[in-house]
Order: sequence, then C-alpha cells, then structure tokens
Amino acid sequence: MGFRKDFLWGGATAANQCEGAFDKGGRGLANVDVSPHGEDRKAVISGKMKMLDFDDKHYYPAKTAIDMYTHYKEDIKLFAEMGFKVYRLSIAWSRIFPKGDETEPNEEGLKFYEDLFRECLKYNIKPLVTITHFDCPIHLIKTYGGWKNRILIKFYENLCRVIFNRYKGLVEYWLTFNEINMILHLPFMGAGLYFEEGENEEEMKYRAAHNELVASAIATKIAHEIDTNNKVGCMLAAGTCYPLTSKPEDILLAQRQNNEAYFFVDVQSRGYYPAFALKKFEREGIDIKAEKEDFELLKKYTVDFISFSYYTTRCISSDSTKKVATNDVLASNIEIKNPELKQTQWGWTVDPLGFRITINDIYDRYQKPLFVVENGLGAYDKVEDDGSINDDYRIEYLREHIKNMRDAVDIDGVDLIGYTTWGPIDLVSAGTGEMSKRYGFIYVDRDDFGNGTFKRSRKKSFYWYKKVIESNGEDLE
Repeated sequence: MGFRKDFLWGGATAANQCEGAFDKGGRGLANVDVSPHGEDRKAVISGKMKMLDFDDKHYYPAKTAIDMYTHYKEDIKLFAEMGFKVYRLSIAWSRIFPKGDETEPNEEGLKFYEDLFRECLKYNIKPLVTITHFDCPIHLIKTYGGWKNRILIKFYENLCRVIFNRYKGLVEYWLTFNEINMILHLPFMGAGLYFEEGENEEEMKYRAAHNELVASAIATKIAHEIDTNNKVGCMLAAGTCYPLTSKPEDILLAQRQNNEAYFFVDVQSRGYYPAFALKKFEREGIDIKAEKEDFELLKKYTVDFISFSYYTTRCISSDSTKKVATNDVLASNIEIKNPELKQTQWGWTVDPLGFRITINDIYDRYQKPLFVVENGLGAYDKVEDDGSINDDYRIEYLREHIKNMRDAVDIDGVDLIGYTTWGPIDLVSAGTGEMSKRYGFIYVDRDDFGNGTFKRSRKKSFYWYKKVIESNGEDLE
C-alpha cells in the first residue's frame, strides 16, 4: 500500500536561516538576527547573555545566511526539479511588521512573500507556512519583554489577520509556532526571552508559553473564519526519550521527560492543560497569568493536525554520581547518550527505528493527522575536484528513516499527510550558527564566516530524493 497518493513530499527551511537581507525591503531587526556564531551563541539563545543588537566582536550569520531573498526563484526551480509537492518555509515577522506593534504592515515585505508563494504554485508546489519560526522583532523584546508579556498576543493576532487575508487562496497549510517546546530550552531564540537577575526563569518561560498557546488558538480561529480551506497545525521538537534500563525509576523519568516534550501540544491538540502541568504550576508556585477567556479559546480552537521535527531520540538514567537528598526522583536524573546507537559528527544519536516509535507515540496520544516537517542529517560535505558531492551518508540516513516512516503508515496505520526534509538546501544551523553543518540536497558555497559565492550545486542526494518522490517513497535505493 505505502503512502497515500496525495502524500506531500518536500523540504523545509526557516526565514532566519536562509533569507538573509536583514536590512532590505523595510525589514526590522529580530532576535534571530543577533544570535552570533561562536562560543557565545548558546548563552545568547538560551537567554543567559543579553544581546539585542549587533556588536563588533561577533559574526552574525543570519544577516546574509544563504541570501535566499535574492535567490528564491533559482532555489524553488531546483525544488521543482526534485519534484517537490510542498515547500515548508517561514515568514519573518519583522519583514511584515518591522517593529511588531505597528497598525499597518510593510507592503514590500507582504509582496515578497506573495511573489514567493506564487513562484511555488507555478510549479504546483504547495507552500506550508510557519507563521513564527523563532522570530520575534527586537522592538517587542526591548519594549515589552518578548512573549512574557501577553500584549504580544494582540500583535501576533494582527500579523495573522494580515497574512491570512493577503495570502487567501495561495496558502492552505499553516503552522502557528515552530518547536513550541523549545521555549523551555532556548528561551531567547524561542520566544525573545532574556532574564534579569533574580527573575523566576521557570515562571517566565511558562508564562510566555501560555501566551503563545492562546495566540495559537486565536490564529486557528481566524484562519478558519477567513478561509474554510485553511488547515492549521502545531509543531513540536519530537524524539522519544528511552529509559536506560528496566529500573522503574528510569521508566518513570523517561515518562516525565516525554510528558514535558508533549506538554504544549497537549494544550494545542486537546484544548486543555494536562493534569501533570497544573500540578507542576501548583507545586512550584508558577503563575502563568492566565485569564478566564483563555481557557475557552484553548478548548474551542484546537489544531487540525500535528507537525513535528525528528532528528534523534534521547536516553535517561536515574543513576547519577551527583545524587541529591530528596524524595523526588527527578532531582537525581541525568540524560545520557544511548550506548546502543551511533552518533552524527555533532553527537546526535542516529535512530531510524526511533522515528517510527516517535511517530506512533504522537499518533497514539493525539489521534490526529500527522505531518513530519523536519528530518535530516547535518554533516560535513566534501566538494570533489570535479565539483561533485558524494553524500552517501545523507542518503543512507534518509533511506532508513523513510523506511521506518513507511512502516508506521503501512504496518501501524498512522495517518500521515506528508514529509519535508530539513533543509533541502544548505542553510545556517539554528543551534550552532554554522554553515558547515550541512543538511541540503543542494550545496551552497558559503562558509562559517560569511565567505563564498552563494553558488548553488546539486549533491548526489539531490538525484536520489528526486527518485524517492517520483516513486512515492517506494524506490529508496
């Protein structure tokens, strides 16, 4: 049987990792622009180091990225050559509303995305649009504190009304927030949060998340009102967490880690906070500053489908050399590398069967159609003397993952809409800021420090993925 006949094969990018042109077309500055390459990046994107503008000491890769702002027609033509049915991309909020709180949008930004969507449709490629892929205008951070301030719900609603009306008939599939659970791990990148001394960081993260959840529900409401053809999804960073051993303590820890990952999607898909979340708020004195009508919105306007990224699984153990004298088993856990699995050059475990397990876990939990919107291998690529790039390691990674995805559909009965690899063209890594951590089927001549011609060239995997799409996932050799 295999995949459905209308299965949506394609690739995924994010505006801040590929567009560049940070100062063109009236665009304003965003958090993602001021995340530097190098050793300070982690501190900045996690909200530990305050950086709200450029300085002379750092290189900021998002300023130019791969200049897709200029090259998008060439890139979409290459996607069409591979046979893409869908292209997942994101809108840069500050390209539409440079400060974020304006009443009227920037026409030049609106026109750019309209032209881009029309270019996709010219090749029968459906745009799948992420409204916010980590972007938050710097003005909203400086003036209001980012998503910790619920006034951002109003500004986000304004953005949604504008784009849903402007792109009616051009875009059918929407995602409200990319990897919403990353607020807990990289809060500046995820929601424009940085923390002042003495501030309750946990409370701020969950408050920001609540504001995004309410904004997501409002977006879903507006999308359906403006165009009944619109389908709205949520998006999480997925990857099942395994217990290291059969010890009950390890199993409980893994269960809790998985609950934390699914936390926000529970709200977006089911319409209410899960009991374990409410108990956490009560236990830790976390005030999310919810208003009564918030819960009505969350209940009424749940998402149409669940989308997620998958790169790796995790493994956890209760056995720690730094045990804490407490009855709470969570206080003595450590997340570790799974000894049964190989690792990528960046230390992520490679687990194709874990992909199938994760797909099943999500489908069993929500019973809604699924869309895999990120999956891929970051690796160093070597350009041969003749210009070719023989990335068999990438082909092997994707082959095994697609096989397991097919088994999830064929054997396990999962309802799967489509699959977009990350990223079909080389782009800036969100985590490290590197270009050398390459994911693409298309090579871009650009290095970690902004050198290169931006020239595009096809890798061996380009032709392989073209064959995969032509066969609807049957020919993976």
